[in-house]
Amino acid sequence: MGKFIIEGGRPLSGEIVPQGAKNEALQILCAILLTPEKVILHNVPDIEDIRKLIDLLGALGVKIHRFDKNTFSFQADEIDIEFMNSAEFSRMGAKLRGSIMIVGPLLARFGKGYIPRPGGDKIGRRRLDTHFVGMQKLGAQFIYDSETGFYKVEAQKLKGSYMLLDEASVTGTANIIMAAVLAEGKTTIYNAACEPYIQQLCKMLIGMGANISGVGSNLISIEGVEKLKGCEHTMLPDMIEVGSFIGLAAMTGSELTIKNVSYDNLGMIPDAFRRLGITVERKGDDIYIPKHNSYQIETFIDGSIMTIADAPWPGLTPDLLSVLLVVATLAKGSVLIHQKMFESRLFFVDKLIDMGAQIILCDPHRATVIGNNKEIKLRSTLMTSPDIRAGVALLIAALSAQGESVIYNIEQIDRGYECIDDRLNALGAKITRVD
Repeated sequence: MGKFIIEGGRPLSGEIVPQGAKNEALQILCAILLTPEKVILHNVPDIEDIRKLIDLLGALGVKIHRFDKNTFSFQADEIDIEFMNSAEFSRMGAKLRGSIMIVGPLLARFGKGYIPRPGGDKIGRRRLDTHFVGMQKLGAQFIYDSETGFYKVEAQKLKGSYMLLDEASVTGTANIIMAAVLAEGKTTIYNAACEPYIQQLCKMLIGMGANISGVGSNLISIEGVEKLKGCEHTMLPDMIEVGSFIGLAAMTGSELTIKNVSYDNLGMIPDAFRRLGITVERKGDDIYIPKHNSYQIETFIDGSIMTIADAPWPGLTPDLLSVLLVVATLAKGSVLIHQKMFESRLFFVDKLIDMGAQIILCDPHRATVIGNNKEIKLRSTLMTSPDIRAGVALLIAALSAQGESVIYNIEQIDRGYECIDDRLNALGAKITRVD
């Protein structure tokens, strides 16, 4: 188990460029299975979850060439479909949750898609019903093998269908879209997720020859085609990293410029931080955060306590609530953080309470933060990263605290953030990695 040793209380300064979007890359990498032709991808984040998925694709027979750290070509012209029955596939597929999205493309192109129960963050229930109900609507037979823990879908030929998704699942929507693009006839997906990452997937598929309309809305229509061709695609910058850097700048009293953020694709994120009193200035496609000696949480018009809650796009992404909660601990005022989606994601607040933060965990989904207006600095402590997003939130807290903190299980942070210690050290942080 690796660890970070962090010397807190050091202001940072300079420019930082966000990595490619992790959640987009997981979808796009699975989409390369839909064509035997070459696909070139740019701005692929060099993080643990993406490396694991690329290894899985290689084991399936995909030909992979790496041009540089973040640019690859993939060609899925000799897929070993029987590899899905192997123990090695079970081992590799269970290591990350994003592996679930290989099922739709494999089903569409080869008539079968298997996956072991996927891994990922331990942040609460993350059911897969939406994925498989959608594929059943397209004519697939669903089988769950309780002895091996395998999910299986099979179909001789998928046929288009109307479906109303029970939840606007991002990965579920992506999986169903990838299955439907090669199905016979028209598929209509209502209550579809419409995050920028889904829009990017659709744009890539259209470039490959798919017939998709309604991109950016929650009503997507797909006319199936017989085959798809190769393409070239560039990932968006990671909006979760952008938000994390905004919060980091405010908490550490730093002056930072976040470069090339694709501002128009950030949705509610800048305004969510503005509600905490943080100055977020747009400069072209960059974000400038001036030094904050203090920042004050807004109230609602009637004076009641501010509530920040996650919601499906264009609402606030749940992946940033951990960071927003941490940032609120040093603000002036109070805020209710309402995490609606996952019932275990707020359990990391006990580490912040140990650091001196004033937080009341109301229930598994809600926490009230009483900010101390930077009058009392957080204390350094020993802690363990429970998941990707809580891990980086704890890292931000440690960078703002007085003294030396240690974070264990940094493999969780590495799953979602590319060389985060090196990049922050270049801004003036002092983070030592111990493997």
